[in-house]
Amino acid sequence: MPVLSKSVRLAVPASALAACYYCSGSVAMNRIEINPSVLGGKPVIRNTRIGVELLLRKLAEGATIAELLDAYPQLTEDDVRASLAYAADTIANEEVYSLNSD
Repeated sequence: MPVLSKSVRLAVPASALAACYYCSGSVAMNRIEINPSVLGGKPVIRNTRIGVELLLRKLAEGATIAELLDAYPQLTEDDVRASLAYAADTIANEEVYSLNSD
């Protein structure tokens, strides 16, 4: 069966996203960093190796902010909120292109 259309999601390059993100004035300013030598360039809480993805997954699984702060004492509540803001900004800046197969 032929494919009539296909959607492709293109991610914003990490460097562009980081630059845009730090200027956004959100709670995450100066809390999230993207460094190619830390966790393969995935976003982390500044000065840690705690990935934003890890925190988001834990929250999605039902963890509370208090539980995260207990499990990772170097985190602050603002760090967790910065992870949520980062995720929201990433989705807001995502562009979806439709490719039609003719």
